[in-house]
Amino acid sequence: MAGEKSVKLHNKSDKPDNIILKEHEIVSKCEEIQEQLPDFLKGFFRYLKGDVLSKTRFAYLGDIHFFCRYLIEETDLTEATDPADIKKAEFNKIKASDINEFLDHCREYWVKQNGQDVLYQNGSRTLARKKSSLSVMFKQLYREGIMEKNITDGFDPIRVPKASEREIKALQDDEVMIMLDAVESGDHLTPKERQYWNKTKKRDKAILLLFITYGLRLFELQQLNVSSFNFSRGEFKIYRKRDKETVMPLNRSVTETLMDYIDNERRPDDELEELHKDALFLSLQGKRMTERQIRELVKKYTSIGLATSRKAGYSPHKLRATAATSLIGRGNSIYDVQALMDHEQVTTTQLYAAHKMNVKRELVKDMEWELERKEGTERNKTE
Repeated sequence: MAGEKSVKLHNKSDKPDNIILKEHEIVSKCEEIQEQLPDFLKGFFRYLKGDVLSKTRFAYLGDIHFFCRYLIEETDLTEATDPADIKKAEFNKIKASDINEFLDHCREYWVKQNGQDVLYQNGSRTLARKKSSLSVMFKQLYREGIMEKNITDGFDPIRVPKASEREIKALQDDEVMIMLDAVESGDHLTPKERQYWNKTKKRDKAILLLFITYGLRLFELQQLNVSSFNFSRGEFKIYRKRDKETVMPLNRSVTETLMDYIDNERRPDDELEELHKDALFLSLQGKRMTERQIRELVKKYTSIGLATSRKAGYSPHKLRATAATSLIGRGNSIYDVQALMDHEQVTTTQLYAAHKMNVKRELVKDMEWELERKEGTERNKTE
């Protein structure tokens, strides 16, 4: 890619190169944002670097940069024209009410993109994250003596539905079978989709099976390598959040599907660039698939299982939910499922145990008011 910095890696850790490079990429993006922010935030940057996961750090910095742009463009709290030029004294003028106005602004706002006005709308979960980003920053600045007051106590609460209040979205077993039939046969695909499917059906099937068997997170699957798998031992290695390394057992379905893909469809290593030779899942261009490409693939096939539009298809995270609900539905221990899914708290796993869509279906199955009405009408006509 034009302008992309070439990185020479000297890796003496146990992690594969692509995991190290991905982490470096996120850290580099964090540093780019930091350079655009005021110097008096340097202590806060050090705090984030030491105590916060790199992806969370990137999200926090993005929120703070957006807040600084807001101060410049929407308020009279600063005379700066660039976020880096905002002064410490100007930050000290900020009150809790100003933060609450900012959060209200974030519910709906316009952005000029490529000559077009784009309307952004954010729900309570996004607003809560932006509030969290600012709370962490202002608390740290107060601890360092940069802010004279701790204004975070005055931030308005944002009501986010508890996990137990949200309906868990997951495929039912029959929908999983329809999805797998589609990737096997090409049924329900458009003519254009079938052209790509002919070249990628073994890869696509392997991706879907890994998601619904192990409940992998998107980044965990995207970073898988051929060398991650030891087929003779029947296991593979993944790298999870907080640098956790986990070995997973392979079952027969996944083993046969992966070997079929690697042996009969995946492009040979001698046709690949060095950077992508070990990548398990390749695009048609012979490069490691991006998270976006995998997400679109999943939406396409899940939409077939759900009999809905491509846009309404499920995300990879909902296939993670599918794996959890299916495992629990098969009578597996909730603690075993917790370990497989890498949930930090068993309460998270319990949410999937409480998801009883099949029970709901059984409850309403015999409540066919309209069918009973029609049947009664027909009986009266024949009597």
